[in-house]
Amino acid sequence: MDSGFIKFLEEIGKHDTSFAGGKGANLGEMHRSHLPVPPAFVVTTKAYEMFLQANGLNERIPGMLQGLEFDNVDRLELGAAVIRKLIVSSRIPVGLGREIDWAYRELCRRCSSKELPVAVRSSATMEDLREASFAGQQLTLLNVKGESQLKSAIKQCWASVYTARAAFYRAKRGFGFMAIPTAVVVQKQVMSEKAGVGFTVHPMTGDRGVVVIEGGFGQGEEIVSGKLTPDTFVLDKKTGKVIEQRISKKTRMSIASAEGSGLVDAAVAEALQERPALKPSELEDLRRLGLLLEQHYQYPQDFEWAVERGKIFLVQTRAVTVIAKPTGKQEAVTGTPILKGLGASPGVGRGPVKLVTDPSELGKIEKGDVMVTKMTTPDFVPAMLKTAGIVTDEGGMTSHAAIVSRELGVPCVVGTGRATSVLSGGTTVSVDGSRGLIFSGEIATTGQAEKLAKEIAEAKKLKTKTKVYMNLGVPEKIKDYAGIPFDGIGLMRVEFIIASYVGQHPLHLIETGRGSIFVDRLAEGIATVAQQIAPRPLVVRFSDFKSNEYRELEGGEKFEDEEANPMIGWRGVSRYIAPEYAKAFELELAAIKKVREKMGLKNVWVMLPFVRNTWEVKKCVKMIENSGLQRGPDFKVWLMAEVPSIVFMAEEFAELCDGFSIGSNDLTQLTLGIDRDSTRLANLGYFDERDEAVKKAIAMLIKGAHSKGVTVSICGQAPSVYPEFARYLVQLGIDSMSVNPDTVAKTRKLVYEAERARGKAA
Repeated sequence: MDSGFIKFLEEIGKHDTSFAGGKGANLGEMHRSHLPVPPAFVVTTKAYEMFLQANGLNERIPGMLQGLEFDNVDRLELGAAVIRKLIVSSRIPVGLGREIDWAYRELCRRCSSKELPVAVRSSATMEDLREASFAGQQLTLLNVKGESQLKSAIKQCWASVYTARAAFYRAKRGFGFMAIPTAVVVQKQVMSEKAGVGFTVHPMTGDRGVVVIEGGFGQGEEIVSGKLTPDTFVLDKKTGKVIEQRISKKTRMSIASAEGSGLVDAAVAEALQERPALKPSELEDLRRLGLLLEQHYQYPQDFEWAVERGKIFLVQTRAVTVIAKPTGKQEAVTGTPILKGLGASPGVGRGPVKLVTDPSELGKIEKGDVMVTKMTTPDFVPAMLKTAGIVTDEGGMTSHAAIVSRELGVPCVVGTGRATSVLSGGTTVSVDGSRGLIFSGEIATTGQAEKLAKEIAEAKKLKTKTKVYMNLGVPEKIKDYAGIPFDGIGLMRVEFIIASYVGQHPLHLIETGRGSIFVDRLAEGIATVAQQIAPRPLVVRFSDFKSNEYRELEGGEKFEDEEANPMIGWRGVSRYIAPEYAKAFELELAAIKKVREKMGLKNVWVMLPFVRNTWEVKKCVKMIENSGLQRGPDFKVWLMAEVPSIVFMAEEFAELCDGFSIGSNDLTQLTLGIDRDSTRLANLGYFDERDEAVKKAIAMLIKGAHSKGVTVSICGQAPSVYPEFARYLVQLGIDSMSVNPDTVAKTRKLVYEAERARGKAA
């Protein structure tokens, strides 16, 4: 059979999300890499689309979606329920049904079983992205038996795309109301004695030197959902030594029903309840598998595992959606805690307690409340977005509450065991999500938050001649920075929009006649920021993926070579002007033109990354002009100064642009010949933006640019990390500095003081 409706794992790889979805593509990739994955097949998105068409649903559903109200969760759920009922009650076409039956019987044959129990999981095409996990948004059905139950389960997975929670999550994460194409994974059910999850980076601290394993007895679904509090082990990534562990009391577990389908509750033997669920040898095996996954995907992984008859199976992997940045001293609440748990999402939140004992009570959550509940499910997401903090009885750092809280940036403490019985509704508490502590009342904090608030208040009063801009990656976050005193956005990276909102290689979209998707979604993300900060300027840096990163996008393998050193390979302007890529760059130009002309946002400027030669800039600027974008007072073209050639020929490059922006990391890397990602060299003190050679390069650039009346900025943390570096830049007469949001206020103060010392205050 080659209808495209069914694919077994050996036919699927990591770039096949378009027909296998996120889960299916990763399972196929792991299978191809000879990792221990249970046998499975995927009912592809082509089958889903055929099912919709055969029942006329692709015409009926869009009209029904138009009537749904995004901000009214109750009405949203009522409308979504009608759509789900329509899908579940529709018939699977006969031909497709036969192929599903054949695939199930073939899976049974491969597993030497007459009626194989299977796990049936939805696998959406935009699921398990780096920037959005879609955690728990679609359905998983376990221990499904027989052809009839399987086909019913597949329809339920398709229908789960239209829950209120899934529609809400898609809209909040920038994917719109419409459902995304969905495949279904049908996998041999692992009858696990123990199961859990693992991280190849510490999700709370961002420490890449550890592996975090959580596990318990029975099926892992209860741990992932947060219904059970698992054991937690933190292992040294290199040696496997257990650095810390937290053993919970495990009184119950979920196991596959022996008589029917689904799971049933079972008691954990009393002798095992307070013993570690995992043996040292199992922890070592899981650490090793985690390292293999991270090495293969070249990115930290969040993986699910199960143990059956002593053998470990991997049942899912995905990129870690939120990696905390390691910092020094954290914001902390002082005083005596009234409750302890596991810190799951950093920060401190304060507010009145709202107890939620049932999802029907979510409507009482108001902005600024602290939600206290036994556990969260995907239905809780709209309410979670309003909270100042979240506290749960159950769950570990990989539970639904933990993952989503980190994505939303809400302080969260999980696994307290008794928060719902100890904390009273209406009382005010402070939630320290970094340390897993709950305090009574609005306790004062020490550390970053309090210091930052003071810095912002002081910085708002300071006027500087040198502009202080802000760097930005995620468009939606601009609303959180409304109170920060920045003069504009000096660097907006579009890579997040492309990876999250689009997810596909631009040439692949062009080849399949869907280039407008790229233009519309890129324009939407840029406009979100431009509207919020107008009339202040927004400098949009055109995409600067390297070839290995472009290969990660759907369809990318066809268009990208494997370069030995992508960091200094086909990137930046050299890519835009290449005949084989020019059409893709034209999509970015079309998005800028749409924002400026159709949306009327004239405060949007552009920046060209990784410039090497004047001739390539001339070609690129010509492409910009041919697209209908003309340089002028309200539209400026900047060049990133990262390659030493732009320093040596600053005057010549200045003739072609309106401004430079120093990329201090790459400029340091290429000036000193140091891999910016080399921890060894960094620890030895080699990588330092303050190196005299780098400082001389910056001085040469500023002098050359100013001789031609062209401005110079810098987009890096060096000015805010090193006060002497900020003073040096002011002394050189730099026109602006662009830094991350958390250091804008600090940088403005440094600039103000440096200008006063130089007699240059505004």
